[in-house]
Amino acid sequence: MHKRVFDCKGLMAVIFVLAAALILPAQRSLAQPLDQAIQQSFGAGQLPGLHSAIIDIADERLAEVYFSDEDEIWGTSLGLRTHGPDTLHDLRSVTKSVVGLLYGIALAEGAVPETDMPLYAQFPQYPDLLAEPGRDRILVEHALSMQMGTKWSEDLPYTDPRNSEIAMERAADRYRYVLEQPIQEKPGRTWIYSGGAVALLGKLIEAGSGLPIDVYAKERLFDPLGIDRFEWMRGVDGVPSAASGLRLTLPDLAKIGRLVAQDGTFGGKRIVPADWIFRSTRPRANLSEGFGYGYLWYLAGSEQNQVVIAVGNGGQRLTVQPRHGLVVASFAGLYNEPNSWKTSLRIVSNFAVPEAKRRLAR
Repeated sequence: MHKRVFDCKGLMAVIFVLAAALILPAQRSLAQPLDQAIQQSFGAGQLPGLHSAIIDIADERLAEVYFSDEDEIWGTSLGLRTHGPDTLHDLRSVTKSVVGLLYGIALAEGAVPETDMPLYAQFPQYPDLLAEPGRDRILVEHALSMQMGTKWSEDLPYTDPRNSEIAMERAADRYRYVLEQPIQEKPGRTWIYSGGAVALLGKLIEAGSGLPIDVYAKERLFDPLGIDRFEWMRGVDGVPSAASGLRLTLPDLAKIGRLVAQDGTFGGKRIVPADWIFRSTRPRANLSEGFGYGYLWYLAGSEQNQVVIAVGNGGQRLTVQPRHGLVVASFAGLYNEPNSWKTSLRIVSNFAVPEAKRRLAR
């Protein structure tokens, strides 16, 4: 089972460091190809747990490296693996951001409700919950921005049945479990990290399209991107986990980054509406000064120099800086370790950003 690795305060530190790295002058000059520089740093023990990394600027691939290390699938050990461009890897919570793209595609098709529609009304199978005071004010956009205002906590260990996601996975009806949580904040006021909110969005896509989310993703997103290999892990109820179950190769994750950097196009073809990319990457929740959360994407920097980020337990990361066409994707195996974010952040700050600035200064 996937696990969220750091709390909100830890995430703020990650975003702050990343934003600073992309704004401050470069602190090192790379005198060797990026592949070699990353490999040398890995060999010196400076990138613990790194499985692979890709750095692209515009249409140019500056680095693509792979290493051998221990890995797992949703908590099940795979032992030592030699990672490569064809190796499927857990995305963990990066999956959430992919679901955000799928929601935009489904919205353009008229398969899912607009963001300003009441959320509970989309689940008529639970009339008793809809009738409870205050739930009618929770909108679809509050699930997309994790501001439903209902009680949810994934800060406890994922071996603890009191962890909200574990409780959801063990519930007889995962959707009812999410929807029946007590209201503790006014909707739209407070950001509360919630895999349950994403489970609801996945259900809306399934209900509106008539397809399980993994099949919908294949037809509407993966096939147009040329992604022909993926896995989507399922819970005990057989439902694909919208919060964390996706497994992709690293080059294919980089394609998703390129899609975002190009306002929803890839290979000259429109895949995600440009308006949805814009809406998804506008701050909806203020996490800290200058840092926010959109529709299932973390956001840093300014509107003119924005950084769009997806993160997952263990050091999984996709970083996109659309203005300069910078896409950085990395996988790591530091699952459930509090400092797992450091390795993937070093790929961005120590290698990608200095090289990007060097090229822009030409």
